[in-house]
Amino acid sequence: MPTGIANNDPEQARRFRELALPHLDAVYTLARYLLRDAADADDAVQECYLRALKHFHTYQGPAIKPWLFAILRNVCNAEYARRAHAPSTGADELPENAEQAPLWHEAEETPEAAMVKQHDVGTIRRLIAGIAEPFRETLVLREIENLSYREISDVAEVPVGTVMSRLARARAMLRSAWLAEQEKTK
Repeated sequence: MPTGIANNDPEQARRFRELALPHLDAVYTLARYLLRDAADADDAVQECYLRALKHFHTYQGPAIKPWLFAILRNVCNAEYARRAHAPSTGADELPENAEQAPLWHEAEETPEAAMVKQHDVGTIRRLIAGIAEPFRETLVLREIENLSYREISDVAEVPVGTVMSRLARARAMLRSAWLAEQEKTK
């Protein structure tokens, strides 16, 4: 049996903490987009990190983020399978305040600007949540998590060409949904 965290190796545990914990927010963000539910995302991230810790001796670096995303994706796919027959929440039914805080922080110039920005962030999150799963996953991994096409290919277990195609279609879907949303507010 390989030496590792399973054998209570403090050096492996320290290394795991240093490498994996900085990506906790990113893993949660992806889980939130994939599962569309904060409680399910919490559970998925916990399960992801438990699996990662248990199998850390198999990690071969250097980029741990795609490895964690691949584990999370497997956890989320298992959750999808578990609730396949359960009723799902539509994107229009998601409360906008259920999302986590924005991923960026800029100085707010005016209260009006803050309201517009908050509305836009909520709208974009809702629109992303409405994109079909393989396209949403690819869009989040590329545009929010900044993974390369190759890393997304490894996480999603699809060819790079498929990643590129899904990303182009996801961007087009998001753009179309955004324009339709803007037309509604005119």
